[in-house]
Amino acid sequence: MIRNILGSVVALAGAASAVLSPFRDWYGGRAGQDYRVADLFEGITPTESGVLVSILLPFLGAALLVVLGVVLRSRLVVALAGLVVLGFTILWMVRQGQAAGSLVVGGDGEGLQVGVVNALAGGVLMLIGALLMTGRRSRRERERKPVEPFAVPAADQVDTWPPTQEPGMSVQTSPWPEPEVDPYTGPDPRDARDARTRSYPQAAPHPEDDPRDPVHSPHPPPPPRQG
Repeated sequence: MIRNILGSVVALAGAASAVLSPFRDWYGGRAGQDYRVADLFEGITPTESGVLVSILLPFLGAALLVVLGVVLRSRLVVALAGLVVLGFTILWMVRQGQAAGSLVVGGDGEGLQVGVVNALAGGVLMLIGALLMTGRRSRRERERKPVEPFAVPAADQVDTWPPTQEPGMSVQTSPWPEPEVDPYTGPDPRDARDARTRSYPQAAPHPEDDPRDPVHSPHPPPPPRQG
């Protein structure tokens, strides 16, 4: 959304620059509106031109294409408008160079002037605006529903888990069925037996068998050696 807005603003600025360029001087103090569209195909002549048949005509058409492309959010239409402006401007430069023998850039009013710069900048801005725009989403993308994350199953449905919705673990490590678990959940019988026998009286250990007895050593001392 933000890219579409930014691209539209840049493209509209380029269209405004292109439309205003014919009203400024292009070459040798001659305004762009004094060049006929026919001169771009037949050669530059000193004949004055009307506004509606001047180079302003294709630039107005390009500006309308930009507006249409912004409304439809069409990158292709906006880019086409930029190519139209650049194409007619470059064609004029070729014809003017053929008529004058060469193109020069001068600040004294004898060479290329600010009107040409406005036209070229307008075409470039239109192309940049088309690149910035994201365009309209296709019908398939609009109808595509967002994938919702799987929710945690309820306490009474712990044996099922997306996406298979089949009993068992969510990740199967073997193609064979899982072994059945003994449903008995009571205490271990061995623990119960130990609990019963734990209360029986047990014989006290013999003092000689207790290694902690300081009097009775568990190992009698060796007999004295006979001299």
